[in-house]
Amino acid sequence: MGNLTFAWRKARKEKTSHDDIIEFENNLEKNLLALYYELKNKTYKPKPLTNFVLRDPKTRLISKSDFRDRVVHHTLLLVIGNIFQKQFIYDSCANQISKGTLFALKRFDYFKRKVTNNFKQPAFCLKADVKHYFQEVSHEILISILSRRIKDEEILWLIKQILSNNVIRSGGRTHFDKKGMPLGNYTSQFFANVYLNEFDHFVKNTLKVKYYIRYVDDFVILHTSKKQLEVWKSEIDRFLREKLKLELHPQKSRIISLSRGVDFVGFRNFCNFRLLRKRNIRSMEKKVELYKKEMIDFSTLFESYQGWQAYARWGDTHKLRNKIKREIINVIWDRINLKIK
Repeated sequence: MGNLTFAWRKARKEKTSHDDIIEFENNLEKNLLALYYELKNKTYKPKPLTNFVLRDPKTRLISKSDFRDRVVHHTLLLVIGNIFQKQFIYDSCANQISKGTLFALKRFDYFKRKVTNNFKQPAFCLKADVKHYFQEVSHEILISILSRRIKDEEILWLIKQILSNNVIRSGGRTHFDKKGMPLGNYTSQFFANVYLNEFDHFVKNTLKVKYYIRYVDDFVILHTSKKQLEVWKSEIDRFLREKLKLELHPQKSRIISLSRGVDFVGFRNFCNFRLLRKRNIRSMEKKVELYKKEMIDFSTLFESYQGWQAYARWGDTHKLRNKIKREIINVIWDRINLKIK
């Protein structure tokens, strides 16, 4: 009950106005006790996921778990999180405390200086990502990886319950697939790191790669030799296919010169500067247009703008941010003038 109560506090943080949380908390003690006994007696079954499409800027199918299930997810990771966290390499950057896109960008800056000897010599980058990563994760392989460190059968039973809540609907029929994880689950983010931690250690310990960074299924390797990167790319592709039943994305996995700029974690990274991706710029410009046409209100626009400009300032975007800011101010002034008239 102690873990469940603490997990409930974590799961509700900054989301207390959501309807499913309010409903759960109307009978908080009863609902937590019910979860406790369901887990203890192994009668727990996750509720069906709620799916919705998010277009910002890429189109993604996001699956949302019921709040009671999110409490269970937090409870599980309170128990097993630290066991695996200690095994993650330093340059695995996603979904970890004190790490994220800014951490990945700083590591990329540091590595590009090291590999080019402060830009005195040319270097190359293998920029790659795993094809359809979240849809292709094998439950069997994931459970095998987890079982090396977890011997408690009840914990493994709970993990299987969570993984099985991944319903695939096609041709009017519903079935449960034995691969894939719903994008949006708290546990999916954690399991994604556990699964590719096998790959991280292969790259660092077997291939002995020095300059390697991974952000979820997106990774970069820097080296002075294009030929060496080609050899590593081939070995990486073989490892992913044979050991993890995954494959590199054929269109998004290539070797390019650092001087041409490397597309990584939302920015085009050049040797001496960093530009925001065009689609990220278009996404914000589209929000401004929607506000101009009164299709969204100011609070919606302002929320998007705050997040966008906080992200955009990590690049060389001073003029761009001022341009977007002026556009928003001009729309506001136009509306004020119309009201005065």
